[in-house]
Amino acid sequence: MRLPDDVYAAADARLAEADARVAAAYPGERPGRQPVHTVYVPASQYRTRLVADWGKQAMRVFVEHEDLLDLPPDEYERVRAKLLTEPIEDLRIDFEDGFGRVPDDVEDAAALAAGQTLATTGGTPFCGIRFKSFEAATRRRGIRTLDLFLGALLDNGPLPPGFVVTLPKVTAIEQVSVAAEVLARLEAAYDLPEHTLCFEVQIETSQSIVDVDGTLAVPRIVRAAEGRCTGLHYGTYDYSAGLGIAAAYQSMEHPVADLAKGLMQVSAAGTGVRLSDGSTNKLPVGDALPTAWAEHLRLVRRSLERGFYQGWDLHPHQLPTRFAATYAFYRSGFAEAAARLTAYASKVAGGVLDEPATAQALAVYLLRGLDCGALGEGELPFGRPELEKYARREA
Repeated sequence: MRLPDDVYAAADARLAEADARVAAAYPGERPGRQPVHTVYVPASQYRTRLVADWGKQAMRVFVEHEDLLDLPPDEYERVRAKLLTEPIEDLRIDFEDGFGRVPDDVEDAAALAAGQTLATTGGTPFCGIRFKSFEAATRRRGIRTLDLFLGALLDNGPLPPGFVVTLPKVTAIEQVSVAAEVLARLEAAYDLPEHTLCFEVQIETSQSIVDVDGTLAVPRIVRAAEGRCTGLHYGTYDYSAGLGIAAAYQSMEHPVADLAKGLMQVSAAGTGVRLSDGSTNKLPVGDALPTAWAEHLRLVRRSLERGFYQGWDLHPHQLPTRFAATYAFYRSGFAEAAARLTAYASKVAGGVLDEPATAQALAVYLLRGLDCGALGEGELPFGRPELEKYARREA
């Protein structure tokens, strides 16, 4: 070697600030489970037995129309068990579009009732509310609803695990900053530890993608949240309508949707902020059930293949196809993923030469399958602790 030590030292010194900036902005994959869906329920319809009732409705239509799904016996039993034990992974009590504009006293009462009901029933691994946007017309109402709901919730028990709130219709980066400030004030008001309250941002306006000055807005939204943003959720219909797409052509697979989601993906990569696709508005009810199920199966699989591991569901009859498509995605690929990770771990040459980053992706894929119930730990050559090491690139 001919370079003196001062060259190494100079490189370290010049890049120290950049090293710190990159480490802070890109901490890597968020640890823990990600739900496969978020179920939106209007606050006016939220009740004590909602999760159980959705499970029963989903199970009934699943059994009555199982021939439409044509699942292998193992997948059928896994979907059936899921509908019996955990039909909803993430529940969002909706005070925004699904609730509408009502007199203040009506929304006040609904916020208090929803908070008390959630505290006393729970029933899902993840939960929260969507309040009204921080645009001028609805800002005060949204904050008041969040305050009332949180007060009723905490008066009747602790904050549930997996609790997160949803900030819709962002049209200015400053709205995200103010939302983070409001959550900090709520933590102080209710004696919660700092950064207990986190939120997801819905990407459903053009300003959420490109800001007024022409810059890319999504990474600025993530930064403005000051570590409180855990997810970016694509809003299919508001976003499409805002771009002038005719109603008949608004969908999760329209080119404008794929562009927006691609920019979300690039902006969130490595930040620990998770992604969710939107919903289909074709409800599987009555005579429309076969075509709606076929579309839902296809769209859920499409999202999974494109790296969107979460979506929205709006009706109990969408649960069978959500889990059927999700389980098929993991079960169809788990044998190859396990074999490739095994070959990587044992340094055995196989048909694919995998890099450490791909080994990490294989481990994350298998962990997602385990988390949602598509896979069983006994089927895999690795236990969860080993998979988590590969997911963190520690192995």
